[in-house]
Amino acid sequence: MAVLVVADHSGGTLADGTARTITAALELDATVDVLVAGEHAQSVAEQAAALNGVNRVRICEDAAYAHQLAEPMATLILSIIDEYSAVMAPGSTQGRDVLPRVAAVLDVAQLSEITRVIDKNTFERPIYAGNVMATVACDESTQVITVRTTAFEPAASGQSALIEAVPAPETPVAARFVEESVVRSERPELGSAKVVISGGRGVGSAEGFKLLEKVADELNAAIGASRAAVDAGYVPNDYQVGQTGKAVAPDLYIAVGISGAIQHWAGMKDSKVVVAINRDEDCPMIQTADYALVADLFDALPELEEGLAQLKAQ
Repeated sequence: MAVLVVADHSGGTLADGTARTITAALELDATVDVLVAGEHAQSVAEQAAALNGVNRVRICEDAAYAHQLAEPMATLILSIIDEYSAVMAPGSTQGRDVLPRVAAVLDVAQLSEITRVIDKNTFERPIYAGNVMATVACDESTQVITVRTTAFEPAASGQSALIEAVPAPETPVAARFVEESVVRSERPELGSAKVVISGGRGVGSAEGFKLLEKVADELNAAIGASRAAVDAGYVPNDYQVGQTGKAVAPDLYIAVGISGAIQHWAGMKDSKVVVAINRDEDCPMIQTADYALVADLFDALPELEEGLAQLKAQ
């Protein structure tokens, strides 16, 4: 069995989700190739080739893939799909955009957001906002799979796999790139951060999120938010954690002023340790967190920031 993993990358850096997807692919007891497509992607291909378990990296450098649009990416994958029994990608924005098009052309059912590989045809995935874990059999001629990357450890690096070029297929593409708006931040990327502090409706305002930022500075943490906080305009929507936002699995997740609706839990339930700060002792987040502080966040966060600063100074 051979599996093609579609690399997710940006700014010359291979996304952490790709290494985690390779781990999932290896659990199929398969030969794993990685496809890297981009305009200047040699450095990304070298990063992929260093990951343990990768058989070879197939690189396609062409201006058509500069922004990894779904239409040309799907066409490229389809041009080599006959060599593989399965194609996998991280359940990122790119994976969710590209692989459904591949599945549609192949006329197969896509399997989305798997969290466990049971055997080469059987997988586990969340349904009903993560309330239920479904065991699903996939007997399609070609499996098309996206991976919930927080459920798998990243593949370690240390090898040097073969890198070979793949020609770009000559097919007309109707889609064109117009512009990209990128949010720059010195904080860790939310999806791969070891520590995340998230705020909810209880934070009350964009000004209130500055209290979270001060604590995040002390912990070198990423900042997240519930959908309620995003919908209220306190923070941009790329901060959102949950069923309709990003899935995170940090070592420490601090939920501030978040009630803990199931839609939010779906995005952070794989966190190793959960700390909740809320005035409502009966809210789901307080009831289910590993550590709970029933307090006014406007009193608790400044005290937490001060305590962390003192520890750092020692």
